[in-house]
Amino acid sequence: MERVALAEGLEFSRIVYGMWRLADDSDTSPGHVRAKIDACLEQGITTMDQADIYGGYVAEEVLGACLKQSPGLRDDLEIVTKCDIVAPIGKYADRRVKYYDTSAQHINASVDASLSYMGIEQIDVLLIHRPDPMMDAAETGAALDALVQSGKIKAAGVSNFRPWDWDLLQSAMTSRLVTNQIELSLGARDSYANGDLAHLQMHRVAPMAWSPLGGGSLMTENSAVAVKMDAIAAAQGVDRAAVAVAWLLAHPSGILPVMGTNTLSRIATFSDALRVEIDRQTWFELYEAANGYEVP
Repeated sequence: MERVALAEGLEFSRIVYGMWRLADDSDTSPGHVRAKIDACLEQGITTMDQADIYGGYVAEEVLGACLKQSPGLRDDLEIVTKCDIVAPIGKYADRRVKYYDTSAQHINASVDASLSYMGIEQIDVLLIHRPDPMMDAAETGAALDALVQSGKIKAAGVSNFRPWDWDLLQSAMTSRLVTNQIELSLGARDSYANGDLAHLQMHRVAPMAWSPLGGGSLMTENSAVAVKMDAIAAAQGVDRAAVAVAWLLAHPSGILPVMGTNTLSRIATFSDALRVEIDRQTWFELYEAANGYEVP
């Protein structure tokens, strides 16, 4: 498995396991969670993607129960988590409205809770989950810098930020933002032309891609791009999912797809995407099919 350096002393596996649905599985026992992680590790997938809100604010605890029963497993992993979404569910059920909170108080409380839930001493990368229209960049930036300096997080990044959101927050920080996790797939292509990926390439930042299979829609739809993916998959001895992910991997920005499923057999095939060959013409054939028109 290819490794990607995000910062000095910080590397991710090129494919990331997303734990968005971890708490939704019918079996959330530590043993079953360990089986999923082991299926990843067998392929060299060492980076686990979490968020405080996942599973109604319980997915981190599900992972933590596994880590607490498996001494030493934490040392084999990089753990990403996110904060700032406050939704009126779970521990925030008393809130009147869903909102974002990038205040220092909320970020610090979220980090402390995440560390406790997962039973770990350091988060490898903390992401601000959504751009906050009420963000005080100076306060948020200082809070993230202080967390890095304290060792509670190794590095900070963002998720779903546009270039101007990134630049504002980065301007208020001394530590470097290391990634932006954005929606990228053959079904979500805006970032290829709207400046999002160009901005990250300019800053030499590897993006993380959430929902790389379009929330599963790319696997079930019967469309022009589906026909093209199936033809490539048949020629190269893989399934449609591997082709969809390989299309992301082929981009020069160094995209890190975040793959999420609770099915062990599907987890075991994540690395198939690494052996799919997508040359420039094939990339544009898929792009054209997904767009429904040729490039100008």
